[in-house]
Amino acid sequence: MSATTQNPATGSISTQPGETAKAPRARGTAIILFLSLGGLSFAVLQSLVAPALSTIGNDLGVTTSDASWVLTAYLLSASVLTPILGRLGDMVGKRKIMIIVLSLLLVGTVLAALAPNLGVLIIARILQGAAGAVMPLSIGIVRDELPKDRVSVTIGLLSAIFGIGAGVGIVAAGPIVEALSWHWLFWLPAILVVIALLGAIFGIPESPVRTPGRLDIAGTGILSVGLVSLLLAISEGEKWGWGDGKTIGLIVLGAVALIVFVFVELRVKEPLIDVRLFKHRGVWTAHVVALAFGFAMFGTFILVPTLLQLPTVLGYGFGKSVSEAGLYLLPTVVAMVVAGVVAGMLIRRIGPKIPMLIGGVAVTIAFLLPALGHNESWQILLSGVLTGIGIGMALAACSNAIVEAVPAKQTGEAISANTVIRTVGSSIGTAVIAALISSNVSAQGAPLDQAFTIGFWVSAGVGVLAILAALVAPGVRARRREAAEAGVDDFEELAAHA
Repeated sequence: MSATTQNPATGSISTQPGETAKAPRARGTAIILFLSLGGLSFAVLQSLVAPALSTIGNDLGVTTSDASWVLTAYLLSASVLTPILGRLGDMVGKRKIMIIVLSLLLVGTVLAALAPNLGVLIIARILQGAAGAVMPLSIGIVRDELPKDRVSVTIGLLSAIFGIGAGVGIVAAGPIVEALSWHWLFWLPAILVVIALLGAIFGIPESPVRTPGRLDIAGTGILSVGLVSLLLAISEGEKWGWGDGKTIGLIVLGAVALIVFVFVELRVKEPLIDVRLFKHRGVWTAHVVALAFGFAMFGTFILVPTLLQLPTVLGYGFGKSVSEAGLYLLPTVVAMVVAGVVAGMLIRRIGPKIPMLIGGVAVTIAFLLPALGHNESWQILLSGVLTGIGIGMALAACSNAIVEAVPAKQTGEAISANTVIRTVGSSIGTAVIAALISSNVSAQGAPLDQAFTIGFWVSAGVGVLAILAALVAPGVRARRREAAEAGVDDFEELAAHA
């Protein structure tokens, strides 16, 4: 049985270290499998439609620009709903919210597969975006239910899966559309969602670690306005024009709303996100690294396929089809899998700082290489492997760093914030790289070679930002001190295997 205690002043319920009945190894493995499938489904759906936007637009009778709302709606929904659902998971039970989230994902995926027009498809993508909360909920369940010697490795694997899924989506989109139709971009992931949902219902226990309270309605509204405004401006800025009044107005509104959100959260009794956690080096450095890697990950998913698909007659294109270009990302995906698991093992022994630093160095070199020259296939492939190593290492380290720095009852909201920040980084990376490509074109409209060179240099610079943040991240003694200040009561268990 699990032993819990209730704080009479706050009403919060927590589990004391060593008192939780941990899942037996076989059941623990099943939990990891079901959580992995849920995370993989969400991540695949995040990127799977991107290469097929023109096909979807043609089939539905809309422009590719209008079809891009399929991506924008998903992004906005995920950024707004992730912190809300993550907080609800901490309040009422992570398994309960996970079941709701996966149910919404399944409904949205089936609806998208059957969508007769763009409007229905956008509504379906909004429902799918709710599954952005899978990541914080999964990590919270892992922390609560698995033996501590499996936590860091499992978090490393789950973190890597989000990068892996995005890569798989880019790789698989072309062959699926060519062999079947764009509707199967949703039918196939729906199979994974069904398995994950059944696993959550029948194979995952409910966590005893909760923080009962009320949802911060004011904070939720202000954060929603801030994120929607900022991400909408980033997503549509290239189309509207970066100097357009709508773009500038939304950026200003978003920035002001996020500042107001911080002041409101400092004053409410039960905040949506405890922004005081951001003062800990282990937390804010992980957020900076997540922002940088969100940029780098989607930067490479745009730069590399675009470069590979340009005709060879230009002198710098590779003349590959969509399917062939996707295959070039397979080494990246494989490297993410391996690096995520290795990162988890390293974190058990030496903590998250060094893997985070290794990830930053790897991704910086990964972009420096093609920035100096990208005329040969081996340069693209080696860059992809290093990118996969960097993403697998860094994302695993970020999640583990936050888990060590916040109390178990705040895992959901803390990881949710990191997930949203990575989403913002992905949006910025997508917008910046797309703007670089579109603003450096020939008279015939083909992207110039310098567009890719500049894009690789910019991404390498963002990698340097990740390195600097990793260098500032706390070492073992500082981590222990900050954990004590934050009220983390299971740090010694989490760090005992480090």
